[in-house]
Amino acid sequence: MEQKFELIAKTFMGLEPVLAKELAQLGAQDVKEGRRMVSFTGDKETMYRANFQLHTAIRILKPIRHFKARSADEVYEEIKKIDWTEYIGGDKTFAVDAVVFSEEFRHSKFVSYKVKDAIVDQFRERTGKRPNISVANPDIRLNMHIAEDQCTLSLDSSGESLHRRGYRQESVEAPLNEVLAAGMILMSGWQGDTDFIDPMCGSGTLLIEAALIAKNMAPGLFRKEYAFEKWPDFDADLFDTIYNDDSMEREFNHHIYGYDVDIKAVNTALMNVKAAGLTSDITVRQQDFKDFTQPQQKSIMITNPPYGERISTPDLLGTYKMIGERLKHQFKGNDAWVLSYREECFDQIGLKPSIKIPLYNGSLECEFRKYQMFDGKLKDFRSEGGIMKTEDEKRQMAEKHRFKKNREFKQRLEETEQNEEADIRSFTFHRHDLEKNDRRGRRERDDREERNDRRDRKDGYKGGQRSSEGRFQGKNRGGHERFDRSGKSRSFGKGKDFGKKGRRFEDED
Repeated sequence: MEQKFELIAKTFMGLEPVLAKELAQLGAQDVKEGRRMVSFTGDKETMYRANFQLHTAIRILKPIRHFKARSADEVYEEIKKIDWTEYIGGDKTFAVDAVVFSEEFRHSKFVSYKVKDAIVDQFRERTGKRPNISVANPDIRLNMHIAEDQCTLSLDSSGESLHRRGYRQESVEAPLNEVLAAGMILMSGWQGDTDFIDPMCGSGTLLIEAALIAKNMAPGLFRKEYAFEKWPDFDADLFDTIYNDDSMEREFNHHIYGYDVDIKAVNTALMNVKAAGLTSDITVRQQDFKDFTQPQQKSIMITNPPYGERISTPDLLGTYKMIGERLKHQFKGNDAWVLSYREECFDQIGLKPSIKIPLYNGSLECEFRKYQMFDGKLKDFRSEGGIMKTEDEKRQMAEKHRFKKNREFKQRLEETEQNEEADIRSFTFHRHDLEKNDRRGRRERDDREERNDRRDRKDGYKGGQRSSEGRFQGKNRGGHERFDRSGKSRSFGKGKDFGKKGRRFEDED
């Protein structure tokens, strides 16, 4: 019987419940939600499948030692107690990433250096040789996490962040992170039972993630490699079996539509969709949202409009007003989900959301709001058996306590928390005078800030920001084929959609 061990799946703030549900469906045991992570237990197969199949995990860590330390010297001594010959062969390279939340340890790079020193010194003392360090492409990746004096050293089984699926050929400005996009779709409850629409699709991330979820395809299909493939105990036959198992995939009998006013974004989305082999499931066209009309089939809309941070429009508030108008008149009988950052933008939509879920996009504390577009009055909708919130949505709303009580809507994470994972993209902030055409919005904003200041003075707040807590035998399956590790496909599927940057196909000869 395969030995079980502790594992940790990292994710974005707000996606922990979604990731926990994914892990439970995967067969993981002892699933427990934490802050930007979910812990669980499983065997080697569970770890491989977690990397390959989870939509909302950033990386999968395998803890190898927990200990307490109050100084760099104590960290050094504890690391030297580990027999590193079990993990790092003489010809292997390694690298150490550190995440630190502690008054004792102020610099994560210094912690990384102490861990590296301890490992190198142990090899020198025992063998007279030292292992090499490779920052760019190490054989073994280690992750050191310190919260006050609680230290956890883990093997990073993923390597490159799992949000880098491998299908993205090109990108537009400020693309939506793939893990966040998948989390939004799973949070909405959509499983491919209706058509899917993103009227501001950008490079097509939501469209592709929706197709993967609808067809129950593993997001790891396009990856070139995982860190665990370089481990001494890597079971290639087991992973080959997992990679080539398509028994859980399903037919998708509806369609996914993406639109964008920017032709460059449309062309980029088309390129990415083709690289993922999903052109038969996804249609992308150039169209302004103001020209959106009522879809013929039952649909769900999920979209991520500009916030006025990295991407803006000449009339940002007018854009949101137009969104509300289109939803009200041209999306009756359907549900729409909108992710945005500014309260004044949501105000311009002019519709009452049935659910609001706090969700971080990078370091921006956004909200993910659902709008149920029914024809007629609310009381008539309810009298006919209409449901405004499902039990799952009520639970999601209850999760809001994990975000700061009485928080300011525009809260940003403190600098030390902005990038707990190197793959959480940082943002460049700049001020926008969004209210120059909306004096009422300016007054409301100022009133909120004044109330916050009064509350802070009352609570004794003194300043600063508020913190927030291969050898694979390919199967021709309609375009979604397995590729061998040499980088060459056995044959292409229908449509010959795959690009040259997938999991098992680097540049071909």
